[in-house]
Amino acid sequence: MIVADNPETIEGLRAYFNGVGVASQGRRDLRDPSAVTATTTAVVIFPDELVEAAVVRRILALRSTRPELPIVLVTGAPQRFQAALAADDRSLPPIVLPRPAFGWTILDTIRAHAHAERS
Repeated sequence: MIVADNPETIEGLRAYFNGVGVASQGRRDLRDPSAVTATTTAVVIFPDELVEAAVVRRILALRSTRPELPIVLVTGAPQRFQAALAADDRSLPPIVLPRPAFGWTILDTIRAHAHAERS
């Protein structure tokens, strides 16, 4: 799942993922908690244009309900999201990539995380 306010960001990353055989869906906000289903394998969030408090709340909720779910934040201001990044013993901390990040970097990050989990 890709979450960004900018439709071009969503469509560009979806096009890259589709081109390499990775199914994806895009959302422009985090309000609908049912959007992340049991089959969602990772969430990529571009939080810089989204409401900070909403991003933090949603990440904390995801970490609580889906502790194994990789969450990738692509941001130029990771310090804004420190409350969501804080370590806990029950869930994976979100992975932070500096903005801009290319599709292959994002996908490689998700795959490396999945490989580490299987090892």
